[in-house]
Amino acid sequence: MSDKDTITKDYMQDKEIFADAFNFLLYGGRQVIKPEQLRPLDTTSIVLPYGDDSKPIPVQKYRDILKMVTAMEDDKAAYMLLGIENQSEIHYAMPVRNMLYDSIQYVAQVEETAKSHKMGDRMPETRAEFLSGFYKTDKLLPVITLTLYFGPDEWTAPKDLHGMLSADEEILPFVDNYHLHLIAPAEIADKDFTKFHTELSLALRFIKQSKNKKKLIQLINEDTSYRSVSKKTADLVNVVTKSNLRYDDGEERVDMCEAIEGIIIDARAEGIEKGIEKGRAEGRAEGRAEGRAEGMLRTLISLVKDGILTVSEAAGRADMTVAEFEAKTQLLEQA
Repeated sequence: MSDKDTITKDYMQDKEIFADAFNFLLYGGRQVIKPEQLRPLDTTSIVLPYGDDSKPIPVQKYRDILKMVTAMEDDKAAYMLLGIENQSEIHYAMPVRNMLYDSIQYVAQVEETAKSHKMGDRMPETRAEFLSGFYKTDKLLPVITLTLYFGPDEWTAPKDLHGMLSADEEILPFVDNYHLHLIAPAEIADKDFTKFHTELSLALRFIKQSKNKKKLIQLINEDTSYRSVSKKTADLVNVVTKSNLRYDDGEERVDMCEAIEGIIIDARAEGIEKGIEKGRAEGRAEGRAEGRAEGMLRTLISLVKDGILTVSEAAGRADMTVAEFEAKTQLLEQA
């Protein structure tokens, strides 16, 4: 597992941050899901594809994070299974990947329900209930998977299953779609960052501006919240954005205004380098222009010598006075 995968998984395991992400996704920032309502679940799932001999082949699939929640709103309880898949890079098959995770969870619920019936006192009332092991009154818990992209770019991969298909428009209505639930910093409007209630907001805003050092430095200097952030937030943004943040490993809180010293140095170096390159480009352009002007002037001088043009006519074409043309002619002939 890469450093990015490790640190994003550890960061999102935090109950408060996990709840914050789903409150943003599901409830527009309203604090419906409480951290204390979350219960971690086993992230290992088993899928059973079939081999050439039609025998099932167990394959393990590992989610990043999976939790069960009992969310209360208006005295009504909503039971859900919530999963997060962290992405430090864009994944072009994410809808299928998440769809598989969700499907496995639903299969597991059906199997657990059937197992509980076998161990319980209630007998199936119909042959259909007996064969399926799932009774008419049984219900499943909804499974919602959130993809959290820790990159500064917009998510350019498909956001639903239909976006991955090569199919005629007539066929698509018969193919059930699966939508990707995505949080990508670049796609969050600046005003919507206030809908987060943990340092996840600071981390995502930092990531959004990380490719523009000038804007990033301005953000950190203007937002006083960055004067004291947890070390885990500082570690997260430092790793996923590859920023040159500087702070003591022993600190529990980090002043990002001081930590961005490395970014400021990098920005200055980048500005100097761009200035040098601009100077080189301008010099090359100026040299090419001078070369073209000299070439034209030599041609005019040659035409004067051949008697095709008078000195006055050649000077006019060169946008010079006769005296300037003659002086330039003398310099070129001496070179």
